[in-house]
Amino acid sequence: MATIGHGTPTEVLQNCCEGSPTGVPHVDCDSKASNPGDQRIAQEVTLKGDSEKPFMCGECGYRATQKSSLSVHMRTHTGERPYKCDQCDYSATRKSNLDNHVAAKHTGDKPYMCGECGYRTAQRSHLSRHMRTHSGEKPYKCDQCDYSAAQKPHLEHHIAAQHTGEKPFMCGECGYRTVNRSDLSRHMRTHTGEKPYKCEQCDYSAAQKPHLENHIAAQHTGEKPFMCGECGYRTVYRSDLSRHMRTHTGKKPYKCEQCDYYAARKSHLDEHRMKHTGEKPYMCGVCGYRTAHQSYLSKHMRTHTGEKPYMCGECDYSAAQKINLDNHIEAKHTGEKPYMCGECGYRTARKSSLSKHLRTHTGA
Repeated sequence: MATIGHGTPTEVLQNCCEGSPTGVPHVDCDSKASNPGDQRIAQEVTLKGDSEKPFMCGECGYRATQKSSLSVHMRTHTGERPYKCDQCDYSATRKSNLDNHVAAKHTGDKPYMCGECGYRTAQRSHLSRHMRTHSGEKPYKCDQCDYSAAQKPHLEHHIAAQHTGEKPFMCGECGYRTVNRSDLSRHMRTHTGEKPYKCEQCDYSAAQKPHLENHIAAQHTGEKPFMCGECGYRTVYRSDLSRHMRTHTGKKPYKCEQCDYYAARKSHLDEHRMKHTGEKPYMCGVCGYRTAHQSYLSKHMRTHTGEKPYMCGECDYSAAQKINLDNHIEAKHTGEKPYMCGECGYRTARKSSLSKHLRTHTGA
């Protein structure tokens, strides 16, 4: 039995039973809890006995162990953001998110540094996650198979996709459902158009933090620490390098449960699955265009806004999509051809061109 409040479970029972005969019935006897504190304890014991997660969301069925957790969850449905930044118009559903924003955007304080590569961050938890890119540690283990993950959200995605199928977080606008609260928050920006991640060096802003990081690396720092030993391809992220390596190995670890389709990337498998379901959760508020992919909606929105966020650092060219900028730079400025065929040595500046070329060998 889990201890509630102070003392052992036995001590809690004794304290309740010694009180005066007023208050609420005790969970394990007929006596009453004599004061509000003991009433709270008795109520908590009752709830814990009834269910490990007694607090349930009436909108989507999400369950929580604490009322405060349910209150925070409800903001994903109401859109409430009670924590306001006093230095800009940013607001957050949680105080911790506001604290992170202030540290990252206003104080500039990044006290946590990686001893391996010099990466700095405002949050200890971010440093802990970052260190796993060096150590390869994957502390989150699936108890139903041998899958393990470096981050808890990745494990949650795995369990929902492979074992339970449960998606407790739902969008009130279009019915999109997801495993993680953070995924729902990101999804909601496709409806609101919110782009909370601002570049400090130009006027670029993004709906997701990885998009801002990609922008900074591509447009301002140029740093690409991860390199392919096969062809010299370099990238900002280890995950990008892992995906790139599959162009050499041909590995396709993601399998569709409904047909014999395999994919090199999970995102490709997710997109493929929607061919079976017909689901198109992402909708344009301007013209009603719907798509199965958030990235497609983001690209589509630029047809309305005319936005071209990807700018060439060597001329005045700009593009609506990063791949177009990459193609421009390789064709006009560097002549680099990082993608190579392992069969015949053919090289190209574009991954899509390599994919097409490989079909000449496979006959696909």
